Amino acid sequence: MATITQSEVAPLHKQLSITLQKEDYLPSFEKSLKDYSKKANIPGFRKGMVPAGLIKKMYGTSLFTDEVLRTIDKEVSKYLEQEKLDIFAQPLPVDMNLQQLDVNSPAAYTFTLEVGMKPEVRLPELGQENLKRYKVTITDDMVNEEVERLRSRYGNMTEPESVEGDDTVINVTFIETDAAGNEVEGGIRKDNSVLVKYFTESFRPSLIGKKKGDTIQVSLDEAFDGKEKEWILQDLGLDSATGKHFKLEITKLGLVEPRELNEEFFAQLFPNQDVKTEEAFRNQVREELAKQWEAESRNQLQHTLYHVLLDHTHIDFPEAFLKRWLKTQGAEGQEPKSDEQVDAEFPTFINQLKWTLIMDELQKRGNVQVQQEDVRQFAKQQLLGYMGMAAMDEEQDWVRDYIDRMMKDRKYVEDAYNRIQTQKIFDWAETQVNAVDTPISKEEFLHMNEEHQHHHH
Repeated sequence: MATITQSEVAPLHKQLSITLQKEDYLPSFEKSLKDYSKKANIPGFRKGMVPAGLIKKMYGTSLFTDEVLRTIDKEVSKYLEQEKLDIFAQPLPVDMNLQQLDVNSPAAYTFTLEVGMKPEVRLPELGQENLKRYKVTITDDMVNEEVERLRSRYGNMTEPESVEGDDTVINVTFIETDAAGNEVEGGIRKDNSVLVKYFTESFRPSLIGKKKGDTIQVSLDEAFDGKEKEWILQDLGLDSATGKHFKLEITKLGLVEPRELNEEFFAQLFPNQDVKTEEAFRNQVREELAKQWEAESRNQLQHTLYHVLLDHTHIDFPEAFLKRWLKTQGAEGQEPKSDEQVDAEFPTFINQLKWTLIMDELQKRGNVQVQQEDVRQFAKQQLLGYMGMAAMDEEQDWVRDYIDRMMKDRKYVEDAYNRIQTQKIFDWAETQVNAVDTPISKEEFLHMNEEHQHHHH
């Protein structure tokens, strides 16, 4: 009967010594020989009639080694379960000497493996953390801006005779020239679509009245600035606008005719709200903006929670074992990683491992479960997003067929499960926080997030 003893190498780092008696593996090895002799195709012998002695001579060493290793795996797995040892990854062999195995003289064999134990996860007391839940103030200007955006988004595109104002869309071909307006041989030639308001304020008057077929001579430095200049340079594949001149050939003009604020438009945007008046429409827009910014605020709070959990959770790791394990994790057939590679990868690896353990602990504490119906709803909401719709009847055949098809896609279901579980864990963690409601303007909120992202990059 196999025996296993354990000894401590370091905190959370153990060695397991396993001794196999020949009775532990020999019966299975002899059965493997018989099974192999029945299947083997060897010239000169009918299938199933190959002598066991010949099979043993030809394949015995390989089958013997496989059976011993399989027995080690089985016995160690059983031992870990019995002793309730919660370990990282698979046990690592220590100086695995397979030369001692002798198919012609089965005996007792001893092997040593090492394991890394999962540590205790000590989460911070979230209720005692000094956190804020920001409430973005929805102003009349924000509502007006959103109303105009919706009117333009759902408006009708017309083709005016000439450029009329800042909102005219000009389809142009950028043709690189010298300062005198002569086309540069082999220069840049690129189609683009530009709003009049993308040009500098001083340049815009020169565009008014221009028609399809007209050309405009521009210096990039004079025609554009700020983010608009960055967009144009990126599109043209340029690093700098200095000394760059182009002729713009107008190929088409467009102008969005904003939608009228009437019941037809209100019903299109809010089909189930019975919105009849402009005042009710603006109130509905205000509510939708509030929901959007509340979602942004929750994302911000949960992002803060992520850093609190990562920075304030203390976990001791068996670093020597984990570095040895990481050293073995390369593509099949590749040499083990060097010590330098392991040292370079280890900080990122340990951070990811720490976060995985934190999530596991939060999942247990919050008893977070993901049901099949959660995944179906996830697929439905994703479909709504693709279709640009706010609501949909799942009983429609094509909707149900789409969801059923997604539920058969193993990779999709696994990805959806992980995303839903992560969100549910954060939702639960948020309930453990005593965050102070803090009013903030949209501009302050955006600036705060930009500063935060800059800090972490």
